[in-house]
Amino acid sequence: MNRRTLLQNGVLLATSSLVGRRTFAAAAGPRPNVLLLMSDQHKRSCMGAYGDTVARTPNLDALAAKSVRFTNAYCANPVCTPSRASLMTGLYSHNHEAQDNAHPYSSRHKTMAHHFGAAGYTTALIGKMHWVDAQTHGFDYRLEFNDWFQSLGPKTAIYADELGRPNSGSGQPEIDDLWRDNGDPWKNVRHKDDRKGAVHVGRVSLLEEKEQFDSFVARESARFLRNHRSEDGPFFLVSSFLKPHDPFMPAQRFADMFRPEDMKLPASWGKADLDSLPREVVQSIRYNGPTPELSDEAAAKRHMAFYYANLAQMDDCVGQVLAALKETGHDRDTIIVYTSDHGEMLGDLGLWQKFEFYEGSCGVPLLAHVPGNPSGVVATPVSQVSLSATMADLCGVRQVAPNDGVSFAALVRDPKSRLDVGPVFAEYALNTPRAKCMVREGDWKYTFWAHDRDELYNLKTDPAELHNVAADARCRNQVEHLKAVLFAWHRPAEA
Repeated sequence: MNRRTLLQNGVLLATSSLVGRRTFAAAAGPRPNVLLLMSDQHKRSCMGAYGDTVARTPNLDALAAKSVRFTNAYCANPVCTPSRASLMTGLYSHNHEAQDNAHPYSSRHKTMAHHFGAAGYTTALIGKMHWVDAQTHGFDYRLEFNDWFQSLGPKTAIYADELGRPNSGSGQPEIDDLWRDNGDPWKNVRHKDDRKGAVHVGRVSLLEEKEQFDSFVARESARFLRNHRSEDGPFFLVSSFLKPHDPFMPAQRFADMFRPEDMKLPASWGKADLDSLPREVVQSIRYNGPTPELSDEAAAKRHMAFYYANLAQMDDCVGQVLAALKETGHDRDTIIVYTSDHGEMLGDLGLWQKFEFYEGSCGVPLLAHVPGNPSGVVATPVSQVSLSATMADLCGVRQVAPNDGVSFAALVRDPKSRLDVGPVFAEYALNTPRAKCMVREGDWKYTFWAHDRDELYNLKTDPAELHNVAADARCRNQVEHLKAVLFAWHRPAEA
């Protein structure tokens, strides 16, 4: 029996054992509602609740105060589509087809929406999920980028200018195939600006705040909550924002909160030991293709300021959804989860964006609030691939298809629980020469590169990941052990 089969059987046994068990649903009568709040590219440490004194995230901080906050949560793949596919299906990337931002996954892989829908929930997705195709993936109710573009009308041209190029990760196109036959319909229509790469360093958006995508998501999520009737049964609502992902173009009032000259570059900026790192990482540090300007410290600080402004705007929109939840009385019987699809390096080691397994990129914020349950902090490493199993467990919902996740609901119910869910894994660029996989076990994080040098970090003694000790003879046993654990889970075909 392989690891995947073992995990699947364990999940099925866990979910089947919910029958007759006293859960939140059994204790409170009807099953609880679920509100899954998501953002895009939110660096885990960039939140007041996680200790950031620059970030302005009052709504997320208030949610964190009454939630279980996970300090070592990870995405399964540090790029949008694969990460979201893993989060929604509970499958690791090597078990679904969405290996990059251009390929969808099969309808045979069932999502959280299928599980909750089969249990009588009204399922709704409002915002970004980056499906890449037109499948509904089990949702009854769905509003995404194309609905926002319809509401913008001619002002969509302003957003096309802000993106500056095709970018499905930011919604143009939302479905790649729609542009594949005839090319980019905005070609020769966009107005060029002074950016040197594909991504702008940052400026104030020319769209009014109420017209921006995150405002649309907040407004329509609030409308859904106000329109939902108790006789319709419980709801499973995913409200998924774009920010703080690029374009780094917030509304004016959020841009005014942060001055570039007040930003401090990360302590690891300029300190990476280039001789010990994989070639791809070294190249990214020396030259950031999407935003070449970021090699300049002043431009880097400007970029950081607009990232924090985007984050503040997203937090404000989260607050609007939570206010509607309270206004409608749903806050008393709704489980609330907040997370992001991946992080953002934001200058750590001189790196930007995602794509890596360093904490800034692969680490994600994770908050879980269950009404009546204690709040707390959990340091146990967990994976987003297990969110589906965990949320189903919390609600007494049977999963309609097995997946790779292992429920950590016990940690949500009791943050002092000693539950050990085993090693955490992640992977990236499978079936390409850039393939790599990561395992986090205890304080150690090991990355195997199919065609480059390994990485090994002790996150307790080296939280900034400045010292790659994979080649240190004293760590040979640790490397061999973690490599064996990783390959028992999945060995890239390129290895």
